[in-house]
Amino acid sequence: MKIQKEITRTNKGEGHRKRLREKFLSSGLSGFHDYEVIELLLSLNTPRKDCKASAKLLMKRFKSFQGVLEATRKDLCSVDGVGEASSLGILLIKAAADRYLESRILSKDVVKNPEELMDYLNHLIGYKAKEHFVGIFLDAKNRVLASEILFSGSLTESSVYPREVIVHALAHKAAAVIFAHNHPSGDITPSASDLQITKKLCFALNSVGIIVHEHIITGTEGFFSFAEKGLILKFNQEFESINE
Repeated sequence: MKIQKEITRTNKGEGHRKRLREKFLSSGLSGFHDYEVIELLLSLNTPRKDCKASAKLLMKRFKSFQGVLEATRKDLCSVDGVGEASSLGILLIKAAADRYLESRILSKDVVKNPEELMDYLNHLIGYKAKEHFVGIFLDAKNRVLASEILFSGSLTESSVYPREVIVHALAHKAAAVIFAHNHPSGDITPSASDLQITKKLCFALNSVGIIVHEHIITGTEGFFSFAEKGLILKFNQEFESINE
């Protein structure tokens, strides 16, 4: 009797997964609940297990679809029913999406066409639980050469090192750079430390002939542009006046 019950549960789970996959192949993710997308990802590497309950637990633990995708492997595996194998689909899809969005901005002028850059930054760092500071390195025609997360953790004036940024910029043979970081609180208002960091970086990079075009703060409330507010121009002009 116990064996028969186990077979029944397995067949039911396999049938449910098959229906989810057929639904996706037929119409994409249209009509899927967020937990069903997570369930589908969990099932990719766990062919004989019903993942519905675990998917719902992940949504409850991390509050949103984005929260699940941003979770670390350790945090995913701390949820009942989620292990190294089943978490692979979630980790893989997030990494693949990051690479895809990065490939869309490479070799493009993101100064004149910032929409794809914003999509990339929002996906890369917009929903992370701690602050990340990104450098987008550009050539003389403002085409993207590379993107790197340069610093992580609580960002203060003393935790962002201009010398390291210059080393990365020179390694990529960059003529210009765009900076970005996220505010996990969602509030995109720049702090006093954000202003000091930006000014310090403008001064440091100007000193080696590299232009700072922008610093973007991203969060759940949108984004803040230092360039749009005239702050990048102000800092660059201050550098020029000091060095006249």
